[in-house]
Amino acid sequence: MSVVTVQLGQCGNQIGPEVFSTVYEDSNRANAKLYKQCSDERLFRENSDGGLVARAVLIDMETKVITQAIAKASSSGKWRYGEKSHFCQKQGSGNNWANGYCVHGPQHKEAVEDLVRQEVEHCDSLAGIFATMSVAGGTGSGVGTYVTQCLRDTYPHSFILNHLTWPYGTGEVIVQNYNSVLTLSRLYTLSDALVVHENDTVHKICSQLMNIKHISISDLNKVIAHQLGSVLQPAYTADSPVHYSRNPIGELLSSLVCHPEYKLLNVLNIPHMSQTSLAYSAYTWPGLLKHLRQMLIANARMEEGIDWKVCVPSTRSESATNTQMGFNRSLSNLLILRGKNGSSADVEAFKEPGLYVPWIPADGTFHTWHCPVPFSGYEKSATLISNSQSLLHPLDHIVKKAWDMFASRAYIHQYTKFGISEEDFLESFTTLEQIISSYTHL
Repeated sequence: MSVVTVQLGQCGNQIGPEVFSTVYEDSNRANAKLYKQCSDERLFRENSDGGLVARAVLIDMETKVITQAIAKASSSGKWRYGEKSHFCQKQGSGNNWANGYCVHGPQHKEAVEDLVRQEVEHCDSLAGIFATMSVAGGTGSGVGTYVTQCLRDTYPHSFILNHLTWPYGTGEVIVQNYNSVLTLSRLYTLSDALVVHENDTVHKICSQLMNIKHISISDLNKVIAHQLGSVLQPAYTADSPVHYSRNPIGELLSSLVCHPEYKLLNVLNIPHMSQTSLAYSAYTWPGLLKHLRQMLIANARMEEGIDWKVCVPSTRSESATNTQMGFNRSLSNLLILRGKNGSSADVEAFKEPGLYVPWIPADGTFHTWHCPVPFSGYEKSATLISNSQSLLHPLDHIVKKAWDMFASRAYIHQYTKFGISEEDFLESFTTLEQIISSYTHL
């Protein structure tokens, strides 16, 4: 089964090519025929000349980033984008969500839907739609939300997984918190799940683990692509123990989204290191999993600087105290182990009942996938996709910042002139405050 990727705005069209390149390099490095076949079927289609074409649609309101993405893919000589799989205009959304959602989105609805339909028709069987975008800008967030809404209407029975990049907390755009609130509140009702990467976290990984001195947008995108690739590449699941899973998005969602009120997914990946250090590394499954479990419990985004004092509470009364101290309660977790003997690694510590809410059956809280093929040059690697309280703090931060601006009606006129009313803002705040409350009281 195949996944159609929809790259939205500048951010989506910069991350998308990195994901396809990461997956391509990994599957060709592996020297495993079935692994490569499954990977290619998921994310690429074969052109008439035998070349690989990404199953992707590129959408932006400006031409520059899309032109760069298409040129970069073509010049690699390894894979490329479809000749007519992109849509762009000559004027952007000006970092205004309302401009993207109310103006550009509806204006170009038919053209975008037609491009996605053509790409879907190239699939023998559609596993789902993977949309990657930013929450902070105008096109990625505004047009991206509108396009997701159209996809939900057009493909009501298909899985839609949105990948969202959150802005730096210190600020990239003055109205980024408004854009984020409007995006998140609407996508929460449209998408089956939201996979989130925070720029602040990825920046720390580049700096502290990858030892990159002068960090660029490309460096950030490569780390994000590495983590997404470790999720999207073929693996054996409980439902498919001897053949690679045919429906990666469907099985991901069935493992992690147990209730429509809880859709926020965080990705933890270990290890991360520079390519120069890779050849000298030696890891064991017990060591990797011990660190990864503590990252989950202590809500640490990387293996460096974990608070080892945070522990799993034995009672619900202790849980409230531990939450204040940093304990991160989960609804469900999916662990993906890639490398030799991953299938026999001891993962019992991730099944401890105290990690999870009591109202989900034990067999629905934790799932494991594994693949004997090493991922992206790492002899052993582990990825944990978690539906937990881990995103509470950044979400609460965005809502509070946006509310402070809204209370003084700062920049509201920039949105009302395109059709977004103050009532729309209030509805968005209400939706997100309910999500925050739901996760807080797990």
